[in-house]
Amino acid sequence: MKKYIYILTITTATIFMTSCSNEDKKAVADNSPAINVQVSQVSEANNSPFLSVSGKIQSVNSADLSTRMMGYVTKVHANVGDKVIKGQLLVSINNTDLQAKRAQVDASITEATAAFNNAQKDYNRFKSLFADNSASQKELDDITANFEMAKARLEAAKQMKNEVNAQFAYSNITAPFAGVVTSKTVKEGDMANPGQPLISVEAPGNFEVMAMVPETEISQINNGTQVDVSVKAINKTLKGKVIEVSTSAKNTGGQYLVKIALDKTEANILSGMFVTVQFPVEKQSNIEIVLIPTEVLVTNGQLSGVYTVSESNTAILRWLRLGRTYGDQVEVLSGLSADETYIVSSEGKLFNGVKISIQ
Repeated sequence: MKKYIYILTITTATIFMTSCSNEDKKAVADNSPAINVQVSQVSEANNSPFLSVSGKIQSVNSADLSTRMMGYVTKVHANVGDKVIKGQLLVSINNTDLQAKRAQVDASITEATAAFNNAQKDYNRFKSLFADNSASQKELDDITANFEMAKARLEAAKQMKNEVNAQFAYSNITAPFAGVVTSKTVKEGDMANPGQPLISVEAPGNFEVMAMVPETEISQINNGTQVDVSVKAINKTLKGKVIEVSTSAKNTGGQYLVKIALDKTEANILSGMFVTVQFPVEKQSNIEIVLIPTEVLVTNGQLSGVYTVSESNTAILRWLRLGRTYGDQVEVLSGLSADETYIVSSEGKLFNGVKISIQ
């Protein structure tokens, strides 16, 4: 009986201490100051009954120039924004090894030419002797074989020179067409590697739009469809026509590429500008594009999320599935719906469950 009373006393004390401890912790949590935050409400990209998708302007004629050889860049002959003509030298790559190889090939050609000329004289001589019955068939066959081998060696040396000359073309990167230099990724002294983009050129004045259409709507899009293209950067709407419709979304995450040729315009548009393309067809689904600023994203490894506001005014980290990036905004595919509120800035460090005060 005494033993039973002793255990009960210890248990009661433990429960009492735990309860007090929990109450103390709760009191501390309740008394913690709230973090002042600024919030914004998610809005749909558009409420039009017609299908609208996002896209980007690009030049019809553009090229990212690279090389097939490895070597140090000796000089970059053009800067971003420079106008260039077709065939103009843009980047020079060290070709000392090619020069040495070309010298070896030239020596091989000289040697092969001398051997061929000598073999040709022997062949003509024995051919005449054979006609006069002064040489046997075996002798003529041997001389003929030597002549053909000398001819083949000379041809091989000449083809080797063509190969070296082709490699020289990759040590001097030239403009494939007249245009404007839009970017360069190397400078003098950098190592150029095969396939690495060195400099980019675009032909100005002729633009097209690449748009992404969801799978629920792609069946309504056909070549020749006239569309309106809204360019937010210049606050203008241009006309265009669908010229290509992709039939596969294997590499585009369920979105289908649609290419639109823009009509000639005097508007000051540039490659890379983001646009909204409106097709003259009704939407088949109520799914809208939800965009949020990229600066509010919280990343952890490959995860991306945003802090939202709970009903009890605490911060909740919501992980998102993101889509394409449009300038300083990113598309939210799932995890955040239209008309929800998310935190854009705070006066302290945010974490799950922290009390917040909306300013």
